[in-house]
Amino acid sequence: MYNNRITKEILKNKVVNFNKLAGFGFVKDGQEYFYKTNLMDNQFLLTVIIDMAGNLKTKVEDVATNDEYTLFLLEGVTGAFVGKVKAEYEDVIINIANSCYECEIFKTTQAKQIIEYVKTKYGDELEFLWKDSPNTAIVRRKETKKWYILLFCESKSKLGVDSHELVEILNLHMKTEEIEKVIDYNKYYPGYHMNKKHWVSICLDGTLTWAELQSRIDDSYKLAKK
Repeated sequence: MYNNRITKEILKNKVVNFNKLAGFGFVKDGQEYFYKTNLMDNQFLLTVIIDMAGNLKTKVEDVATNDEYTLFLLEGVTGAFVGKVKAEYEDVIINIANSCYECEIFKTTQAKQIIEYVKTKYGDELEFLWKDSPNTAIVRRKETKKWYILLFCESKSKLGVDSHELVEILNLHMKTEEIEKVIDYNKYYPGYHMNKKHWVSICLDGTLTWAELQSRIDDSYKLAKK
């Protein structure tokens, strides 16, 4: 039983929330959590183990022989059957990642505050929509499906600043007349990669106080209506 490149890629920048494991179906035995499920119409048994350090390991066994099956993990191995095993395996790990893990892409105190704030107040969580932009996440209102937050990592130079420092950036909705007043290229910037008449960008480097950020997030939420 071991970790592998598939699980490492799926769980990249994620950390397990132990409080969610039981609800998913994991059973604690000693210092480890176990989850078992069948693959390929019960031809294989997948066992997933997470230890107290958060390490995840898996094992796929042939139900008929009890032999470990690893062919689907080998690079360059192709075929319809192997492909189906791999696809079902990935679906299980992705489901575990989405249900029992939390994002650790964003490191700043303010980013973590924002993530916790919208989760606690509005019941909304980060969504990662683009495979080619794994460091970009959105948050949207449940009832309208409209975005009110965009979080991403980018160079300050993208905001028109003479600096290549990599920073975490928050995009928020704002009324057009308000945007015209606040853009100063210090606290507020024109919305990067968004409609600049309706969005602003903010560097999460402490330039804005947490109280001001909360207020702006609430305003953005209100604007994400039908």
